Amino acid sequence: MQFDELIQGFKAHPDNEVTVPAEWGQGRATFGGLVGALLYQAMEARCEPGRPLRAMAISFVGPLTPGEPAQVNAEVLRQGKAVSQMEARAVQQDGVKALAIGSFGAGRESKVRVEPEPAPEAPAPDACQKLPYIAGVTPEFTRFIEMRWAFGGLPYSNRPERQMGGWMRFRDLTGPVSPAHLVALIDAWPPALLPHLKSPAPASSLSWTFELMQPQPVFEAEDWLLYRATIDQAADGYGQTSAAIWTAQGELVALSRQTVTVFG
Repeated sequence: MQFDELIQGFKAHPDNEVTVPAEWGQGRATFGGLVGALLYQAMEARCEPGRPLRAMAISFVGPLTPGEPAQVNAEVLRQGKAVSQMEARAVQQDGVKALAIGSFGAGRESKVRVEPEPAPEAPAPDACQKLPYIAGVTPEFTRFIEMRWAFGGLPYSNRPERQMGGWMRFRDLTGPVSPAHLVALIDAWPPALLPHLKSPAPASSLSWTFELMQPQPVFEAEDWLLYRATIDQAADGYGQTSAAIWTAQGELVALSRQTVTVFG
C-alpha cells in the first residue's frame, strides 16, 4: 500500500482508525515517520485553517504494531489569534504508542529576518551510493523511499564519524509534497549512531522534535532533498542527534532533533 493510500484511508475513516500493513514496518514496529505523519494528519484536520505546522514533538511510548488496528486522535489544546496548540495520540489495545504536541501558526509582520546557514556541498545523487531495498535485511518501509549516501558510512560499517546522510525522495510518487510526506521523509534515515557499529544491533527513536520552515520551499515528489545528521553526543546506550533538510537548490526545508536508544 502506497503512502498516499494509507493517509487518504485514515482521513476517510469515521473513527480515526488505521491498520498499517507489514510493508511499512521497521523491525517489530511501524516506521516512525509514518506514525509522525498520521499524528500530524490528525492534528491538521482539527486545526484552524490557514495555520501551517511550525513545530512538532513526538514521544514514542511503545512500538505501534503493524497489522493491528490503531486509533489516532487529536485534541485542540488552545486556539489563539495566530497559533493553535494541538495534541495527538496513537493508541492500540494495549495502550498509547505515540504522543505528539504540534504548534501550528499563521504568519505575521515582523522586522526580524535572518537567512539560514547555507546548505552543505554534496555529490550529485547519481554519484552517491544507493541504499537498496533487500527483503529481510533493510527495513521494510525502505521499499517506498529512495536514499543515496553522501555523508558518512552505511549502518554497521564501523565508521565512527559524527555526520551521516545524503539525498532522499519517495519512490514512484508524483505531484506536490504535502507536510505529511515531508514528516515521513525526515525520519526515513537510520540513526546516525549505527555506522559506529560493526554488526547489526537494535536501535529506535525515543523522542523526536522537528520544525518546518515557513513558507515552505516549492518542490515536487520527484525532486531530491538533502539530509545531514550530526551526532551531538552519545553514551550509556543513548545518543542525541540534530539534522537539517534542504532542497537541491540549497533552501532550508526542516530541522530535526532525536534522542535515540541503541543496544550495541
